[in-house]
Amino acid sequence: MTDPVQAAILALPEHAWTPAVRVDGKLREGGDVAELTGLLPAHGVDLVANGWPPRIRVIVRRERPHPGAQLTFSDVHGYRFQTFATNTAVGQLSALEARHRAHARVEDRIRCGKDTGFGRFPSRHFSINAVWLELALTAVDLLAWTQTMLLDGHLATAEPKTLRHRLLHVAARITRGQRRTWIRVQATWPWAGDLAAAFSRLRRLPPAPG
Repeated sequence: MTDPVQAAILALPEHAWTPAVRVDGKLREGGDVAELTGLLPAHGVDLVANGWPPRIRVIVRRERPHPGAQLTFSDVHGYRFQTFATNTAVGQLSALEARHRAHARVEDRIRCGKDTGFGRFPSRHFSINAVWLELALTAVDLLAWTQTMLLDGHLATAEPKTLRHRLLHVAARITRGQRRTWIRVQATWPWAGDLAAAFSRLRRLPPAPG
């Protein structure tokens, strides 16, 4: 968000903005999108000269920050702006922006993966690092499925560091009695209920076919 890009955004007339939509096609409350491509040259931004391919388009989204969010120097008139580039020539702006926002979830998983292990390789030997990478990718998959199928609320979207502190590294004892296996978690642990609920959901999942 450079000064020339911000100036181009503020030069957009109000009628240039159209309502943003969610990935499911429903309106995204408080969000609007507009195309910025044609205004950039007038503010000294030459995309091709800066290395972008020809026929590139720049689209901007404005959105009211959620209550309690801290505004930054790039937030103007109570709006938060985000721009992205695309070479897709057709399609409604709102649909292109929704597609881009959905792709951000992929980037979130890459960031989580780096926090889980494949951002740091332990050896100078390829074979050792290959095994490390496979294990790290397996851990990322397990975390993703755990959050999708077993957790809710904040833990369903928490970062790996938070999950390690609250669930994965919790102190517990495995005991056996009454022909059952029990996991004894300290009752005062703040997230004991979340852990118990996750195990309960896991038990209710149908078995894999075959």
